[in-house]
Amino acid sequence: MANKQFKTGEKAPETGTYKVDKLVNGNSSKDNTEIKLEEGEQFPPSPSENEAAYWVKRA
Repeated sequence: MANKQFKTGEKAPETGTYKVDKLVNGNSSKDNTEIKLEEGEQFPPSPSENEAAYWVKRA
């Protein structure tokens, strides 16, 4: 099953480690940064490109 994506600005559904899957504008992201978010915290823009991104929870 594919990982659920979360968009920049949405709130994390659960505490965990997340990484950028791809950018919202359709470009692929070379950003391998992983971030830790607590439940309810907002997903930030991609740290390296500073653009809206889709995030996935790290398994």
